[in-house]
Amino acid sequence: MIADFYNYWVAIILMMIGFYIVISDANLIKKMIGITIFQTSVFILFISMSKVEGGTAPILIDEVTLYSNPLPHVLILTAIVVGVATTALGLAIIARIYREYGTVDENIIHAKDEEEYEDSDEDLS
Repeated sequence: MIADFYNYWVAIILMMIGFYIVISDANLIKKMIGITIFQTSVFILFISMSKVEGGTAPILIDEVTLYSNPLPHVLILTAIVVGVATTALGLAIIARIYREYGTVDENIIHAKDEEEYEDSDEDLS
């Protein structure tokens, strides 16, 4: 029973790995990798669900033929393009953060922001 749905288990395991990386690591680059792994697991999950048992190519010869639905594949192809674009944008923002703060560690960035905020409050009083 479990072996019949191995593709779903792979998607769930990848999803949990990506989620764990995002919540556990303070490095922004590693967070982007975690988001990408999570995104890939969603792609695998949707493509796994699109297969119809006993289905063929979507060429209808008679009206009782089962066929595989091509719509999820088209949607995932679009999602892959959007995912690559958002990953590139995220990496560009991380590069800008690195130039500004000199680090990609989230904790150090927050500490520097708090110091700057406290300094600006002292200047106002």
